Amino acid sequence: MYERLRSVFARIGVEYEIIFVNDCSPDDADKILASLAAEDKQVVVIRHSRNFGSQNAFTSGMKLATGDACVLLDGDLQDPPELIEEFHKRWQEGFEVVYGIRVKREATRFLQVAYKAFYRVFRAASYLPMPLDAGDFSLLDRRVVDALNSLPENNRFLRGLRAWVGFKQTGVPYVRPERMFGVTTNSLLRNLGWARRAIFSFSYVPIDIMTGLAVATVLISLFLAVLHIVVRLLEPQLVPAGLTTVIVLILFLGGVQMLCFSIIGSYLLHIYDEVKRRPPYIVDYVLNSPKTSQARVRDPLD
Repeated sequence: MYERLRSVFARIGVEYEIIFVNDCSPDDADKILASLAAEDKQVVVIRHSRNFGSQNAFTSGMKLATGDACVLLDGDLQDPPELIEEFHKRWQEGFEVVYGIRVKREATRFLQVAYKAFYRVFRAASYLPMPLDAGDFSLLDRRVVDALNSLPENNRFLRGLRAWVGFKQTGVPYVRPERMFGVTTNSLLRNLGWARRAIFSFSYVPIDIMTGLAVATVLISLFLAVLHIVVRLLEPQLVPAGLTTVIVLILFLGGVQMLCFSIIGSYLLHIYDEVKRRPPYIVDYVLNSPKTSQARVRDPLD
C-alpha cells in the first residue's frame, strides 16, 4: 500500500503525507509501520489504545491531516489507490467531495445482494439524498474535512455525514476486488450493527413505522369491535368463544409493542452514547506527527 501510494503521488506531482491509523490490528502492523515511519518522515503513524472501529480510525486520521485535501482509504487494498489520480482530477475541476462508486463488487453472491439492498434501503429511508454504492473511499477538500472534524457526535457514519455537510460532490465508478491479503475481522453481526447505526443516525422512518403500526392496530381493533357487536346481535352463534382468540390478540399486540420498544430503545441507545461524552477513540502514540503538540499523545483525554 505504501509503495502504491508513493507511486500515485509521484505521478500526480503533489506534496503529501501518508497517515496510517493502526486501530489495534492483531498482526505485526506496529513493527512494519514503525519501520516505514523511521525511513520516511512523510509517513505518520497513529496507534489507538484498542480497536475503536473504522469510522473512528478515519476520524483520528482526519484530525491530524494537514493537507489541502484528504483521501480516506482502507488498508486492505480493496479500494485501488490508483483511483486517487481520478479523484485529484475531479477535485481540480472544483468538486469538494469525490467518492468512489462500486459499480461491481467481487464477493460472494450473498454479499453482493446484501450490500446492494442495504444502500437502496438506506437511501429510501434517509432524510438526505444518499449516493448509491458509495463507500468511505473518497477525497475530501480541506473545507469538508474541517466541517466533519467540527461535528461533535461520537456515533459516526462518515458516508452519511459526508452527504450531510453538503458541498459540491461527484462520484467515480470502479470495480472493487476481493480482499487480497489477510483475513477480515468483520462479520455478519458487525455489518448488521453497522447498518442499524446508519439507519438510526440518518432516518426517522423507524418512528414512522411505529406510528403506522399504532394507527393500524387501533383501526383494526375498532373494526373488529364493531364487527363483534354486529355479529353478536345478528348471529350470536358465530361469535368466537374460548381463550384462543384472546391469546392470539394478546400475542399480536405484544409483538407490536415489543417492536416499538426496540425501535425506541435503539434511538435511546444512540442518545445515551452521545450524552456520556466519552472520546470516540484514544490515541496510544503518534509517530512523525505533523503537529508537534501531538507528537506523542499519551493522555487518554486528549
